[in-house]
Amino acid sequence: MSEERRQHVLRAIVQDYVATSEPVGSKALLDRHRLGVSAATVRNDMAVLEEEGLITAPHTSAGRVPTDAGYRAFVDRLNEIKPMSRAERAAVQTFLAQAVDLDDVVDRTVRLMSSLTNQVAVMQYPSLNPATIRHTELVSLDGDRLMAVVILSNGRVEQRIVQVDVDLVTEARQQLLRTLRDRVNEAVAGATWSEGIRLLPAVIDRIAPEHRETAGLVIAVLADALAQQREERVALAGTAHLARSVSDFPMTIGPVLEALEEHVVLLRLLGQMSQTSSASGDSVAVRIGAENTVDGLRGASVVSSTYGADSTAGLGVLGPTRMDYPSTMAAVRAVARYVSEILDQR
Repeated sequence: MSEERRQHVLRAIVQDYVATSEPVGSKALLDRHRLGVSAATVRNDMAVLEEEGLITAPHTSAGRVPTDAGYRAFVDRLNEIKPMSRAERAAVQTFLAQAVDLDDVVDRTVRLMSSLTNQVAVMQYPSLNPATIRHTELVSLDGDRLMAVVILSNGRVEQRIVQVDVDLVTEARQQLLRTLRDRVNEAVAGATWSEGIRLLPAVIDRIAPEHRETAGLVIAVLADALAQQREERVALAGTAHLARSVSDFPMTIGPVLEALEEHVVLLRLLGQMSQTSSASGDSVAVRIGAENTVDGLRGASVVSSTYGADSTAGLGVLGPTRMDYPSTMAAVRAVARYVSEILDQR
């Protein structure tokens, strides 16, 4: 019973400190929460929690604040993540569904997560590795220019402009583009991007000799579009939120900002957290303070989830350890689910 009560006290301290950013004392706990015990009992419970390293006194006042270990104990004992309201879920779904392509999906996602949580949002572009080529299209623009478009199964659309030395407006040239498009789709539709790169050159041999030079230019551009693997990219939004949380970082937000500039570091972090959530069977992973392997983020918390049918890419938010974990975890989980649904439909 005493252990359960102390966990109740810890939960109350975390909730009050997150809400007020002020150290929490026994009197405040009794005033705000129905603990059903005396002030002396609360003080004794707080003393035990401090001995266990779950709370600490930032100065000589009677107030206490959670430590990284205290936040971890709080998060680990969340029986369930409070779901978003029906109105919130509908708004999220509608906003994301309006995206026109993958870049727009990613941009909307990070802006949405940042808005919902008031934290920095991070999203990894979905990996090309498991993606297949859904369709290619060739569109004449004007005179001797055309647009080559590659649509992948994960929703990504690659576009390139090709400059050729022939007039594409004539009916004969238009027929060439249609023929070339059909030959390309016959060769690579359903193939992975790496297979597509390997299969594309053979398409040139199926084109009439007098048109192979033009076909070669187009094929080279399509191959280039596939070769540029953009999975090593992350998108960010809401960095300005850190400026409103300067006092929550032990020393300065400088190391956090430097870490955010290192996209390779963020990709590695999301990958590690994805493995953690997969191993635990939980859709949301949380790293708090010193649990972060990145030095610059040891004063911050990261909440992340995977998304997509293959769950190989991650998204999440980053902010101070004084974070509303239940709401943040609910928002990240909900957004990841909707992003997965939208990409599956594309």
